[in-house]
Amino acid sequence: MDINTSPPKTIQSQLKTPGFSWHTLQDYTLVLLGAFVQAIAMRLFLVPSLLISGGLSGAAQLINFFTGWPIGVMVLIGNLPLFILGWRYLGGRRFAVRTLIAIVAFSVFTDLLVYWIPEKGVTHDLVLSSLYGGLILGVGLGLVYRGKGTSGGSDIIGMVLYHRMGISMTQAYLVSEVLVIIASGLVWGWELALYGMIVIYVCSLSAEMISEGRGVLRTAMIITSEPDLVAQKIMISIERGVTILNGKGAFTGQERQVLYCVLSRSEVNQVKEFVHDIDSNAFMVIGQAHEALGEGFKYYRKNSM
Repeated sequence: MDINTSPPKTIQSQLKTPGFSWHTLQDYTLVLLGAFVQAIAMRLFLVPSLLISGGLSGAAQLINFFTGWPIGVMVLIGNLPLFILGWRYLGGRRFAVRTLIAIVAFSVFTDLLVYWIPEKGVTHDLVLSSLYGGLILGVGLGLVYRGKGTSGGSDIIGMVLYHRMGISMTQAYLVSEVLVIIASGLVWGWELALYGMIVIYVCSLSAEMISEGRGVLRTAMIITSEPDLVAQKIMISIERGVTILNGKGAFTGQERQVLYCVLSRSEVNQVKEFVHDIDSNAFMVIGQAHEALGEGFKYYRKNSM
């Protein structure tokens, strides 16, 4: 008996990799721009002030201090074995390719900019260097994330440790950053190491804002005796979709309908008033969501390499 194990044609057509698109070109542009911005932060603020940038680039700074070897070259050499080791954990071929481009571009830009940027940077103030260095570094990192790539180094180490040893990526990042900070403290002194911690903190904040955006959304769960009226009011007045879930009170055993909707911050007070006017005894829970994909918000776009 013949057994055909290949998926149906309709599924096969969905599994095909889409061709190169304008959105893919945008992603590569973001990755290259992000790598360039990170290199600018390194050369203008962090390297001249002996402020650690964390991760593999921070380790490269320390080695450069003793040997004079180019930072970019060491970042590339250190990342390549990690990249090969972590290929299968980088989220598919297109994400791995973007990561490789980000690593190579950052390494090249970091070493080339030394010929155009003053060796002493733009300021001797450690506070300004740590704040602006961390901010610009995070902007560059966020652009790389927006282009669906990673910066290599700690990102790859975190993915490998998570999949091979069950260590959470947050813990892996923390361990790698702490080790580099301790090393910088031993080499350059603990005052500079503390400033380095500011760099890493500011970098993480700005990277998150650039990659995810400022538009934090709100979610609302509403338990009311008038679910139909409340749902209609929300859909008509602010034109937001509402999902009706079936629920049951654990104490009373009573069947109730639960309304769920996603709102912008400016719409929350309107919904509170709607609900209170219709059912003053209604129970509401307002939460946060970082992103909403679908009708009424933004759509996810899937790209090729």
